[in-house]
Amino acid sequence: MSADGVNKERRRFLVATTSAVGAVGAGLAAVPFISSWKPSAKAQAVGAPVQVNIAKLGEGQLLKVQWRGQTIGVLRRSKANLDDLPQVDAKLRDPMSEDSIQPEYITGEPRALRPEFLVVNMHCTHLGCVPTLVPQVGPQPFEADWKGGFYCPCHKSKFDMAGRVYQGVPAPTNLTIPPYSFADDNTIIIGVNPEGAA
Repeated sequence: MSADGVNKERRRFLVATTSAVGAVGAGLAAVPFISSWKPSAKAQAVGAPVQVNIAKLGEGQLLKVQWRGQTIGVLRRSKANLDDLPQVDAKLRDPMSEDSIQPEYITGEPRALRPEFLVVNMHCTHLGCVPTLVPQVGPQPFEADWKGGFYCPCHKSKFDMAGRVYQGVPAPTNLTIPPYSFADDNTIIIGVNPEGAA
């Protein structure tokens, strides 16, 4: 004890103890506050990846699913569909998808990880309508030499079987390709890039 009657060791102990208790209390009080910043389970589910079973998807069939509030189409194309893609290049605005939104690992005319399966955001890049799949090859009211594809009856935009936009229509770019990968031969995961891809 010092000469002025103050026990400095006791004072230091009390200050240290009070500070430690205060710090722990502040930390415990902050946990619920910081937790409130995290998205809710419902919000996380809305943005979660979606698994699509394609085992029973036949040639020419289109399977639609919802991901992040968007309609995503999985189209199984035939070899004839794929062979027809180069034939419409001259009629397209962006045949090599240089100005369109798609992952870097999606390249070439088929615009797909596996050419047989097109995975595409179905919303038209004009005003967001969902075009109709018109797979029949042959003259159509909207295209004399139709090779199959998507047609938007709302504003007359046309896309081929790879979701590439025709010239002279309102849609400015090709249909968007979302990130996706294959979990196995029969399962596509929309919202997850392939391993090693950014």
